[in-house]
Formats: sequence, C-alpha cells, structure tokens
Amino acid sequence: MKQLLFPTLLALLLMPGIVLADIGEKQAISIAQGVHPGRVLAVKQVEQSGTTVYRVKTLSAGGDVNIVVIDAESGKVISD
Repeated sequence: MKQLLFPTLLALLLMPGIVLADIGEKQAISIAQGVHPGRVLAVKQVEQSGTTVYRVKTLSAGGDVNIVVIDAESGKVISD
C-alpha cells in the first residue's frame, strides 16, 4: 500500500489543473457574502492572470447578480 501511495500523491500534485489553495470554497463563499449578501449561484476556482482565484456568483434579494473574485491564497477580494 505504501509503495502506491507516494507515487499517486506525487502524480496528483504534478498534474496540470490541480490547484492547492490556502482558503477553501466555504471561506470564499463567506467572504463573498460579506461583500454582496445573497444566495450563492456558483463558485468556481480558476487561474486569473497567473493567480488562483475563486469566482463567487451571488443573487441579492433585489434580484441583482454579483460576481466577487477572491484571491485563493490570501482571501483578499480582488474585485466585486
């Protein structure tokens, strides 16, 4: 079992598209709802200008759709 574990973990870490973030999806949602309260419609982790970010789409009680972009490493709001 141990013989398979290390190569498997190494392969996962080296695969393109695998992103390890410092904040999680739940924390990104919490940050976004602090900026634009409402129902979360979608959360996506993407690369933007060489930085891993969360894009959180919310729907306000008034019907406005907002997209909050959050740095996945620091949790800083990049745009709202």
